[in-house]
Amino acid sequence: MANNVSSDIDIAEFYAARERIYPLALATPLIYSRSLSDLFSAQIYLKCEQFQPTGAFKIRGAANTILGELQKNEQRIRRNGVVTASTGNHGRAVSYVAKKLGIPATVYLSSLVPENKVRNIELEGSRVVRVGASQDDAMAEVKRAVAEFGMIEIPPFDHPSIIAGQGTIAFELNEQLNDIDYIFSGLSGGGLLGGIGLAMKHLAPQTHIVGVSLAQGAAMWESLKAGKPVMVEEVASVADSLGGGIGMDNRWTLPAVKQVMDKHFQVSDDYIAAALLLLFEKEKILVEGAAAVGLAALLQYRPDIKGRKVVLILSGNSIATATLPALRQRAVNVDEVGQ
Repeated sequence: MANNVSSDIDIAEFYAARERIYPLALATPLIYSRSLSDLFSAQIYLKCEQFQPTGAFKIRGAANTILGELQKNEQRIRRNGVVTASTGNHGRAVSYVAKKLGIPATVYLSSLVPENKVRNIELEGSRVVRVGASQDDAMAEVKRAVAEFGMIEIPPFDHPSIIAGQGTIAFELNEQLNDIDYIFSGLSGGGLLGGIGLAMKHLAPQTHIVGVSLAQGAAMWESLKAGKPVMVEEVASVADSLGGGIGMDNRWTLPAVKQVMDKHFQVSDDYIAAALLLLFEKEKILVEGAAAVGLAALLQYRPDIKGRKVVLILSGNSIATATLPALRQRAVNVDEVGQ
């Protein structure tokens, strides 16, 4: 296997991240689901990133990036602080890590970010600023803060250190389970899928990486292969943290996803709601919409996974319990649940 897992990111960065991020991040459990395995006649495992200190996988990339910047620019980062734009989970992760390390942090959020996620970030002690109606508006403010105040940006996904940090999940999976056939991961900006995929193709190249995104927009995977724009319109969704997409100017995540993603599904909100309820009722696991898209893909498309070892990445737990009645209303359109 070559040292470079993509044209820009060396596998050494993944190994460095593995040594760097603990104990700020946790090595999360991999749980066998008997109920889901019976439902799909396969071996279904759940990678439980909702158990991270911040409730989501984003702490891996945030910890790796901030610790790396601390090594390179300690005086600047402690004086000026870090800044980021987020749909929620990344902002909370940056805030948590910065607080642990004694570094000031500012998080810009668009109006699309749910209030429960805003409160979670504020509880970590960061300065939180609401701005604009999209992630692009929030990102513009980040660029201004970097230029005017010398703050260090911690990008949500398109950065080698973020990707390498998320890729530490693959190292854990490779130690927890042999001969994984499929890994289903949510796909938005591409940091999670790109990181897991690049590391897993190095560790166990036979594993198939499956991306799952929202149903809005054009066929993302076909657009990726054709080199066409793949931005997804930002809309309110059960899986709000997947509301963005991969831009053609993404230097690292775009080539990473194109290289490692073997199959792609787009799922509807009805099936995401059904998947959330299935996890809650069968496994007593309450996660956010983005964490359930792998299961939603299994429900909506019924891919041929009979007898296979399948890992679903449960990416986070930032969900308000008040949304459960609305989820039940959406899930009534899905006949397969519970059968």
